[in-house]
Amino acid sequence: MKLKTLEISGFKSFGKKATLVFDAPITAIVGPNGSGKSNVAEAFRWVLGEQSLKSLRGKRGEDLIFSGPQAGGALNRASVAVIFDNADRRFDLDFDEVKISREVFRDGTNEYSINGSAVRLRDVFELLAKVSLGNSGHHIISQGEADRILTASLSERRTMLEEALGLKLYQWKLDESDKKLAKTEENKKQVESLRREIAPHLKFLKKQVEKIERADELRRELKGLYRDYLKREKTHLNHWQTEITQAKAKVARDLETIDAQINQLSQSLHLDNIGSAEQKQIAQAEENLRRLLHRRDEISRQLGRLEGLIEVKQAHLGQSDEPADRLVPLASLRQLGAELKIDLDQALREDNVETLQKIVTRVREHLSRFLASFEQSHDETDLVAEVAKLKTEQQTLEAELKTLAEEENKLLAEISRLKQAIRQAEDSTRGAERELFELKTRRGEINSKRGELSAREETWRHEDAAYQREIEEALVLVDREILLLADEVISIDEVLKEERSLQEERRRQIEKIKIRLEDMGMEGGDVLEEFKEVTERDAHLAHELLDLEASAASLKEIMAELREKINLEFYEGVKKINQAFQEYFNAMFGGGTAKLEVMAPPVRKSRETKLLSDEEALEASEEETVIKEGIEINVTLPKKRIKGLAMLSGGERALTSIALLFAMSQVNPPPFLILDETDAALDEANSRKYAQMIENLSKHSQLIVITHNRETMAHAGILYGVTMGADGVSRLLSIRFDEATEYAK
Repeated sequence: MKLKTLEISGFKSFGKKATLVFDAPITAIVGPNGSGKSNVAEAFRWVLGEQSLKSLRGKRGEDLIFSGPQAGGALNRASVAVIFDNADRRFDLDFDEVKISREVFRDGTNEYSINGSAVRLRDVFELLAKVSLGNSGHHIISQGEADRILTASLSERRTMLEEALGLKLYQWKLDESDKKLAKTEENKKQVESLRREIAPHLKFLKKQVEKIERADELRRELKGLYRDYLKREKTHLNHWQTEITQAKAKVARDLETIDAQINQLSQSLHLDNIGSAEQKQIAQAEENLRRLLHRRDEISRQLGRLEGLIEVKQAHLGQSDEPADRLVPLASLRQLGAELKIDLDQALREDNVETLQKIVTRVREHLSRFLASFEQSHDETDLVAEVAKLKTEQQTLEAELKTLAEEENKLLAEISRLKQAIRQAEDSTRGAERELFELKTRRGEINSKRGELSAREETWRHEDAAYQREIEEALVLVDREILLLADEVISIDEVLKEERSLQEERRRQIEKIKIRLEDMGMEGGDVLEEFKEVTERDAHLAHELLDLEASAASLKEIMAELREKINLEFYEGVKKINQAFQEYFNAMFGGGTAKLEVMAPPVRKSRETKLLSDEEALEASEEETVIKEGIEINVTLPKKRIKGLAMLSGGERALTSIALLFAMSQVNPPPFLILDETDAALDEANSRKYAQMIENLSKHSQLIVITHNRETMAHAGILYGVTMGADGVSRLLSIRFDEATEYAK
């Protein structure tokens, strides 16, 4: 890899585009003070990613853009591009040339590109780190920074050495891994927080799902019960319907046959009118007799009641006044019992609802009168009057009863006469009548059977309706598959040989499960969907957490490996640098010693012992992080008792820093090395030594030296002169060596 070209446009004093071509191992940039020579070194530093405006002698981004002394001379942007020869593919890019560009605008915006493609700053850093380049460090020594490594802190020196040793890429990877680890740990906390947030809701949903699952188990159990119940019930109902249909058809045929026989017999014997008038008279007489007997029974009961009341009243006539709660006479109770028995006996014989209602009314009247008889006053005068009244009523009823008995005898005689007439009329046709009677009896039996069949059919309809309702409920509780279950074929013999009680038991079990399902609730689709979503989210978070933990572990492992590699190569590199440092130091001073020492970092004092929370302990551990190891420089000059950097003169410090910088460059040579007036403080003798050193360095790295030193210029293959006119614009020109020396004065 080789540095080819630097293009500067609008950067600081370079108001016009300037191009520097580096065709020689050593390129010298010369010119008067203030002409803009150092801006070339800063252009290199800036295009390679420098972010500190202070190191570029600016405060704001627009300070890097050319601002001419004349009105209208200021530009709106500045750009710098550096081109490398990548034939050896040291840059991990499939290009023969690699061009890195950077632009800055008045608003402070920066844009980066690699071979014309916009990239991020980190892309530039990563690309340069792989070839031991960067925005600062040992390969770009700006004006006045020759002894920067001497004045740097211990940790800063280590950073500079790591860059010089080509460890910046590893350090960059380590920093990136550390950032990723921090981000990963933050993501872990967020994921854990999210899991904690959804955990209660997930627990609730899980309970609901368990409830739904139990309901599903019940539905499965219910489905099994329905499977047996419905197919058996359907088979039973179908068989029942078939039996009824067949029986009704047979009854219809039998009735049709008997009716035909009856009609035929009636027509042939003309029996339809035999005894019809007498039958009507008998029916009327029997109805009159029934009413008479009913009235007789009522009168008998009333007489019994009156006799009882009379006995009670008469018994009270000879008694003094007693408390209302006196004992009830036995005769009264017997009288009441007799009346009630008559009414109850009649009720048992009656089947007419209206008559039964009248009997109930009479019973209530008996009880009311019986109770009222003991609530009445027992004044003896009133009792005498009441007894007289009751006896009068008794006589009236007895007279009516006698009349009824006479009418009863008349009716019985009339009925007997009519029946005798009918028997006499029927004697002549008794055989035909008997046959007709048997046919009518048979018809009656068949009609009765038809009625039974109708009742059975009605019962079947109720059962079938209940079965259809059960199907509808099953469709809701189970699913439409229940229709297929109900259509399953089962032998009627299997159904008939099973006790009906087993089917009823299945029905009871079905009802029990239905009640339990109703208690649990039937809707679960939304809950299941939400539980699925929340579970999947939790699983995703758990998986993500595992990935983050694995990523964190991997990053920690990578960081440990990087630290180990950095430390290993760093300590090996320090040994090599120390060897070269000693050689260059001896060349500069003619003897003495120079050595780099790795210093253990100071450790912060631990906090006062106290109980800390987890978060406080984490913060404490972060505050007590061990500081990175640093580098101490120890030198002794020959023939002098000077030890340590603090006792060196300005020239001695310059030579020491140059020796160290050259040693660092030799151990891991960078593609190019920029030295901005690092030889300014050297005398003639040391200048020659310096020139010889850069000559040796140029065998490994391209050198760009900004100098006023004639000795340094003499070793340069190319000389660029930098001048500045009245317009404040830095310009480049090629000049002869003798002319360069004039500019250098």
